[in-house]
Amino acid sequence: MSDLLSATTLQHQLNGSEPDRSDERLLQTVKNYWGFSELRPLQEEAIAAELSHRDSLVVLPTGGGKSLCYQAPPAVAGRTDIVVSPLISLMKDQVDGLLQCGYPAAALHSGLTPNELRSAEGQAAEGRLRLLFVAPERLLSSRFLELAARLEVRAFAIDEAHCISHWGHDFRPEYRQLAQLKERFPDASVHAYTATATERVRTDIVNQLGLEEPTVLVGTFDRPNLVYRVLPRVDRLQQIADVIDRHAGEAVIVYCISRKETEQTAAMLRARGVGAAHYHAGMDREARRSTQETFADETLDVVTATVAFGMGIDRSDVRCVVHSAMPKSIEHYQQETGRAGRDGLPAECVLLYSAADVLRWQSLVERSASQGEVSAEAKAATSELLIHMRRYASSMSCRHRTLSEYFGQAYEASSCGACDVCLEEVEGVADATSAAQKILSCVARVEQRFGATHVTSILLGADTEAVRRWDHQQLSTWGLLEGEDRKRLTSMIYQLIDQGVLERTAGERPILKLNEASWQVMRGELSVRLVMPKAKLRRTKADKESWDGVDRGLFENLRELRRDIALERGVPAYVVFGDESLRQMARELPSTVTEFLQIHGVGQQKLADFGERFLERIAECRQRSGAS
Repeated sequence: MSDLLSATTLQHQLNGSEPDRSDERLLQTVKNYWGFSELRPLQEEAIAAELSHRDSLVVLPTGGGKSLCYQAPPAVAGRTDIVVSPLISLMKDQVDGLLQCGYPAAALHSGLTPNELRSAEGQAAEGRLRLLFVAPERLLSSRFLELAARLEVRAFAIDEAHCISHWGHDFRPEYRQLAQLKERFPDASVHAYTATATERVRTDIVNQLGLEEPTVLVGTFDRPNLVYRVLPRVDRLQQIADVIDRHAGEAVIVYCISRKETEQTAAMLRARGVGAAHYHAGMDREARRSTQETFADETLDVVTATVAFGMGIDRSDVRCVVHSAMPKSIEHYQQETGRAGRDGLPAECVLLYSAADVLRWQSLVERSASQGEVSAEAKAATSELLIHMRRYASSMSCRHRTLSEYFGQAYEASSCGACDVCLEEVEGVADATSAAQKILSCVARVEQRFGATHVTSILLGADTEAVRRWDHQQLSTWGLLEGEDRKRLTSMIYQLIDQGVLERTAGERPILKLNEASWQVMRGELSVRLVMPKAKLRRTKADKESWDGVDRGLFENLRELRRDIALERGVPAYVVFGDESLRQMARELPSTVTEFLQIHGVGQQKLADFGERFLERIAECRQRSGAS
């Protein structure tokens, strides 16, 4: 199936007959508001379900266009629909974007003043809105239920619907209340939307919401425009800096597990001359808001953050997402990497992996369970998700294939050409089994009583206080790997743990332990493979080809204009135009209103608001460059 469906195909598929005026009205609505002349796969089926008042579950990957599926129907039908959304930032971004398209929408949340709340409710009551966004906690309040009853709401869209499932990656107890919707509004249809959901989660969503014979639409999970790289973590800060260097001047998100790591990483990047800021839940609200808004309006390009940052970030031109440590589930990984390349242009996703991450997550899960913070069911679900993520990170199989098959979809290509495995970017360590035997022998010589740091010091022949105190410079393994880089050696130790030929105890002072596989390696009965990233990774061929025919100087000039307009309007830059639109402008050089209207993402409202300024800027740049 092609990436886009033509208008004719859409018209026929919506009703199985010849095109009629309602189909034409939908296509015209989409073009007028969003500037799209075609729809993506499954969008027309999802829209048809909403227009026919049939419950639905729609799973489309991040960047797959699921928002349009619930935005278009009320505009076509001339009604007000309700969208349930979990975060204020997510609601605000969507409303900002819709308003820039001339689409009547509003949100009700705790961040509004009393006057703003009354204004939004008044617009809804008067029938002047097409979408009203609300958090799940507010949805079932008596005040909102009364408003919804007056509006005679015909459809509820549940965004981030995976939050209702224990087996989802972001379970939220308040989402369980949404089961009441079918009871309180029996004549309304309910539509669940999410970007990531396994078959188990999809079944749970349907059951929890009480969906009645729903239309279930599951898009292709594979994101062919993303390059996935899983690299052994050797020198975290240097490896992150190398990635940032490949994306100078572009939007990058670096995810860290701890708050301290976000601050350290941002400080390191600033010391290297990179404009970077950190973000985590421990910051005060104003500091978080400042980081989020400067990133959205393109005055800041690099954010180092915990997973508290991201769900409400819709910046479409993020060219790279870095995980400085392993996320706790493939669902989290899929959603967080999904923040890259939402505009469909090439983007990179880098995971710096160590088995230490797995041990760290396991410890956090055990601690939460022992303190009664999570139920036994939630602990079991989290542990299972962690196992799947570890397998993904430690395997040497095509990343695109592994992700597709995890979500229950076959991957037909023999090679994706867009991951570290298929690009052959990881190389084996020479004499890996010999190095493993030396490491394991050292663990045996210290009688399995010490941790990785001390064992590493002995193997390197280090003259440290701890080595001298235990007289370990007298061991036969002292200095066996002298000259090896400490960080590379530490990575090797954790790779052995990952392969099950070495173990590490839990607790605050973990120690290394041998097992039967350890002795098999030392006896030469079992070989070991250790890997390291190649010295220099480059941008891919697809990334370079995406710039073919684009006047880079004009593109940067148009980005500057976009940024100025966004600042004037107090909105994120990406809601003015996405990079795909700017690249098309810088490639095709439109000079008339008619030509400008053919650019992807240019609707009637944006033509009226921005057309003249962009056409003038393009003409000025062409004149300066001497273009005809």
